[in-house]
Amino acid sequence: MLPLIGLLIGVALGLILKIPVPPSYAKYLGVATLAALDSAFGGIRASLEKEFNDKLFISGFFSNTILAAFIVYMGDRLGVEPLYYAAIVAFGVRLFQNIAVIRRIIFERKYWGQE
Repeated sequence: MLPLIGLLIGVALGLILKIPVPPSYAKYLGVATLAALDSAFGGIRASLEKEFNDKLFISGFFSNTILAAFIVYMGDRLGVEPLYYAAIVAFGVRLFQNIAVIRRIIFERKYWGQE
């Protein structure tokens, strides 16, 4: 439940505060947001599987976000644009996997009567 609350608070703050992002930082923000969403959905998945650990979630949230921004930074500095795409693909695949597992758990509990 903590990841979902954090996600909702973050979305609400983003909509209310409307902080402008310079175009040069747009790539960093996009990848960091994708990494943060991956962590949030991973936390929701762990919660549904009854394996949620708040310390693990917080450390994963920040380390994934910082790592994603660092990968983009290194790609920019080295002139290697594919590093940016590698981060997008890696976190995008994990995000869709987490969503698939969450959907499966919800369907199993709600419609198939399994725990």
